[in-house]
Amino acid sequence: MQIAILGGTGPQGRGLAARFARDGHQVSVGSRKADRAAQVAEELNDRLPSGITVGAGTNLDVVTDADLTIIAVPFDGQAALLADLVDALAGQVVVNCVNPLGFDKQGPHGIEVPEGSAAEQAASILDRSTVVAGFHHLAASVLLDDGPVHDETVMVCGDDADAKATVIGLCGAVAKRGGVDAGPLRNARYLEPLTAVLISINKAYKAHSGIAISGL
Repeated sequence: MQIAILGGTGPQGRGLAARFARDGHQVSVGSRKADRAAQVAEELNDRLPSGITVGAGTNLDVVTDADLTIIAVPFDGQAALLADLVDALAGQVVVNCVNPLGFDKQGPHGIEVPEGSAAEQAASILDRSTVVAGFHHLAASVLLDDGPVHDETVMVCGDDADAKATVIGLCGAVAKRGGVDAGPLRNARYLEPLTAVLISINKAYKAHSGIAISGL
């Protein structure tokens, strides 16, 4: 697939780009500034095996020819970014892995989103796209590591069965246990703040924990 990653210059975006490129997909990282995206792509390409490369461009450039777009931007910038890309993303499957989090003296916590979740906010803006939520709980440091994929499960939410199946098919590139159907898009409002729990666990145990679904 031709995969565009908005926020591809951030830690999570870089990690997803590297993993999908290794899995044989054509990947491009996007940024507001083309030179910044090009710099990150060059850094990734220096680490990837010979013959595997990641492309780069502005956010609009990379989504124009994509089969699927992943949103990996900070939540506070999501709405403005997507409002400028409504036409470019029309007809596409868009995967939202944004985690709206706040931090205070007690540590990380989920923040209230009027639409229910970052994924639902994205769906309300991208009314001609099919929005799916997934890849929320993957540690960027693990994704960027050159070792095998982490022993965890990716939970995928969405209201379109075919779109969810497409995204679940990508999950094996980033998680050993692959992906599972975690219900409708509204369930993203429970997955996104769960990231705060993982961050707290990681801090307490100096680890890079993930989630594995048992019993399947």
